[in-house]
Amino acid sequence: MSDLRTPLYSWHVEHKARIVAFGGWEMPVQYTGIIEEHNTVRGGAGLFDISHMARLSFTGPDALALLELVFTNSVATMKVGQVRYGLVCNERGGILDDILVYRFSDHFEAVVNAGNREKILVWLHLHLGNLDCTIVDHTFETTMIAIQGPKAVAMVRGFFADDVNALKYYMVRHSTWNGHAVTVSRTGYTGEDGFEIVIANALAVPLWEALLAKGARPCGLGARDTLRLEAAMPLYGHELSEQIDPIQAKLDWAVKLDKGDFIGRAGLLNRLPALPERVGLLLEGKRAAREGSLLFAEGSALGVVTSGSYVPHLQQSIAMGYLPRKFTSSGTELLVDLRGTKVPAKVVPLPFYTRPKV
Repeated sequence: MSDLRTPLYSWHVEHKARIVAFGGWEMPVQYTGIIEEHNTVRGGAGLFDISHMARLSFTGPDALALLELVFTNSVATMKVGQVRYGLVCNERGGILDDILVYRFSDHFEAVVNAGNREKILVWLHLHLGNLDCTIVDHTFETTMIAIQGPKAVAMVRGFFADDVNALKYYMVRHSTWNGHAVTVSRTGYTGEDGFEIVIANALAVPLWEALLAKGARPCGLGARDTLRLEAAMPLYGHELSEQIDPIQAKLDWAVKLDKGDFIGRAGLLNRLPALPERVGLLLEGKRAAREGSLLFAEGSALGVVTSGSYVPHLQQSIAMGYLPRKFTSSGTELLVDLRGTKVPAKVVPLPFYTRPKV
């Protein structure tokens, strides 16, 4: 099957975006260039088409029970209007996906990674059993747009019918734009403040262009990747996989072992304690470490890079990877094999970048 296209695909092409395949979709990787777009988000406001992310809803008396069963974090303790990050794990504790769950007064919603949509839908239905819960995939009937950056909040002031600027971080609400229903959340995947807006497909281009008219600039997945790397946010298929558990990935804060049983809990309780763990790396020079680059310590290859790039805001070559616990202390010196050349690097704390407090 050919790659899917979002409702904004034609707009991206008309405005000279470079299109690439990603997660089963044809997506814009850049417009004017990754460096310029990255710096736009760090200093202004960037606009991202994130319609490739799967959007699911859960209704019925057992919706909470199903989510508590498959989600590592606590859903029962969420307030109405709250968003919570967590993992969906297999029985061994390996990560099937990292997702966001939204709680509304009468139902729940979840945002799932594009490439994992079908896998997670199968998993959910596999464990639905006799639970009275209806799962609906809204991915193809809605558009999802993110506006991110230090100027994003000011740009949307007065843009919607009610003041979404009053939303606290990791909260969500229903609103309207020009009389049309929208869902607005305040999360993000760039290390900056901002919002995600879900709207009917027919209104995708008008909403996108209205946000551009407020001063936002279109950005592609290339900048989104370097931005999330600076913020040390894991990416499924790189830092996260079914062979990696949340504790290795340093996501144990999103696992509530005391909430009651959930799929993967027993595996996590019985896991081997000496598994490799995610680390941040700072490389000498400007050469980028790519996924799969080997990490050497004490003369042996002991780890591997999962993501790396020379990032324009920090103007440094950084990476994330996995190493045995013995080598995960900040300041540990390593060598990274960059296509046959071993480049010095050291372990540094995560995240690499934290947005300034306003």
